[in-house]
Amino acid sequence: MDPVYRTVVGFARTLFAVQGLKFTVSGHENIPDKGGAVVAINHTGYLDFAYSHLPARSFKRKKNRYIRFMAKKAVFDNAISGPIMRGCKHIPVDREAGAGAYAVAVERLQAGELIGMYPEATISRSFEIKHFKSGTARMALEAGVPIIPVIVWGAQRVWTKGQPKHMGRTKTPIVVMAGTPLQPEGSAEELTATLHQVMADMLAKAQQDYPMEPGAYWVPARLGGSAPTLEEANKLDEAEVAERRAKREAKGE
Repeated sequence: MDPVYRTVVGFARTLFAVQGLKFTVSGHENIPDKGGAVVAINHTGYLDFAYSHLPARSFKRKKNRYIRFMAKKAVFDNAISGPIMRGCKHIPVDREAGAGAYAVAVERLQAGELIGMYPEATISRSFEIKHFKSGTARMALEAGVPIIPVIVWGAQRVWTKGQPKHMGRTKTPIVVMAGTPLQPEGSAEELTATLHQVMADMLAKAQQDYPMEPGAYWVPARLGGSAPTLEEANKLDEAEVAERRAKREAKGE
């Protein structure tokens, strides 16, 4: 039983209805009814995690499932969000001891849970698929579970990095696609490369029939938007990391 998570999901669905979000969801059959799996999600906005649940909780399914996410320990320490995160059985990640959270995630996978991961680690400012870290693949290989690629497209229009929130009744169309599970085979590097290509292809498919606005901040440069290119976005990310590092060093951390 997941009373807290069930309540959160109900609240989220109510919020989606109030916002008038128009979802196109596919691939519910690719979420197993039981057993562990790593759910790999592209990262374009702050609410990707909420939308990524939809294939796992479709009315077309015989059994709905919950996805547990790894999140910064600070979120769990917060007086408001902490009880919710713990109630939803998400996994706290301590920056100074990340191996502990990784071990917990592997145990949860082996116990039959779905664990949500962002292979890109941070939001893609270009809204293209960024370079993947290998943690998602390593986790799947160690636990012996498949990776389910999930693409969310349109979330960046609601709330993304460096742009105003649009949490009102926007009627924004959002595409959520769950792809065919990838089996835990080969090396971490090989599996990561395969996952990257699969998710890039899925993103292109999700964008294919989506109504784009030329020049819009949420449209990739490749498709005529004003979002930075992948190369430009990488440079922005590097500058941000360098700035944070300089601030920590100045504080003596």
